[in-house]
Amino acid sequence: MRTHRPFPRFRRAALGWLGVWAFGMAFIGLAEPARAQGTPVHLELVLAVDTSSSVNFEEFSLQMNGYAAAFRNPDLIEAIQGLGDQGVAVTLVQWASAEQQEMSVDWAHIRNSADAEAFAAAIQNTPRAFSFGSTAIGELIRRAVPQFDLNGYEGERKVIDISGDGRTNQGLPPEMVREAAIVQGVTINALAILNEEPGLDAYYDKYVIGGWSSFVMVARDFVDFQDAILGKLLREVRGAPISARPETNRLAWRMPPMDEPSNSTASTVGRM
Repeated sequence: MRTHRPFPRFRRAALGWLGVWAFGMAFIGLAEPARAQGTPVHLELVLAVDTSSSVNFEEFSLQMNGYAAAFRNPDLIEAIQGLGDQGVAVTLVQWASAEQQEMSVDWAHIRNSADAEAFAAAIQNTPRAFSFGSTAIGELIRRAVPQFDLNGYEGERKVIDISGDGRTNQGLPPEMVREAAIVQGVTINALAILNEEPGLDAYYDKYVIGGWSSFVMVARDFVDFQDAILGKLLREVRGAPISARPETNRLAWRMPPMDEPSNSTASTVGRM
């Protein structure tokens, strides 16, 4: 189950804002690559965990333990089992600077409590990949999107689930690359941890999230993370009806409110 594998490397160039804009438009214009038919699942989910310098080792542990606890929670297991035999395909990625992304827990097919327990154990046994680094959300998105074509699964929905406590301060701006993800059918959601930046949820809402049913959830701090991530995963697994998806890709798609677990202290922001 456990593996440590960097995302594909990309050659970087010094880009001014005009160059960044041109690159983003070129990336958006690329046709979706042909992909071999994979195992059908209801959801392909990339869990992207912030390991930048602003996250100390205790906070990293709180994040990882929060994810592990979520996959052991009966409510999430019930939601996954409610999808039927197809279940969900999930991987966990650690990220920081523009060249710091690692697939720390490989793609796993989760259909029942045994699958969920194996994934939770793999998360808990995963060490921190990066001790320090900047915050490069745009680079994370750019390198995460191709993983959906390489994982051996074919999902009805594809989601990048980003958790973090800061704004982008290195690499491509996320708003320059998220449209390319949306064009390829990928939704970007976010969990804003507000201990460093109280207004981070508004930044994520404006510049990071996008695609069908996208939303931002909030944790006041890393201690609050466990309840928040459970609510977020429940929302992503349950999803919104595929039949309600518009034909046109646009940034304005937002998830309608859904009930959160009664013990969750997380709140949600977003635009309909």
